Amino acid sequence: MSNATQNNDQQRRSTGTGLIGFIIRFAVAAIVLMVTARFVPGFRIGGGFVTALIAALVIAAVHYLIEKLFNFDASPFGRGISGFLVSAAVIYFAQFFVSGMEVSLLGAVIGALIIGLIDMVLPTRVI
Repeated sequence: MSNATQNNDQQRRSTGTGLIGFIIRFAVAAIVLMVTARFVPGFRIGGGFVTALIAALVIAAVHYLIEKLFNFDASPFGRGISGFLVSAAVIYFAQFFVSGMEVSLLGAVIGALIIGLIDMVLPTRVI
């Protein structure tokens, strides 16, 4: 293997951009959703880790679509108050695609705040 290929492989492993890093980020995002559901009134994820993992996939897919279609960072602190509100809306509307997930409007806003704060400490870049 050439030196450049080894450096690229090492960088990919250290930043978690490989398949294992992808899976770990979604697992962490699911755990963050479960923690959020535990402490936020009006934010409930029934069905345990599998439901939280599906919710993380749906939220990530919607965020990705928003970023690609509108060239807008939909993370809770990506674009100030507008990014925060878009993130809350994405969390709210995810409940219609994930059975076992129930979120009120206030729960989505508080959930987006908590997820954003956790994401500042543990950046998963999935939620």
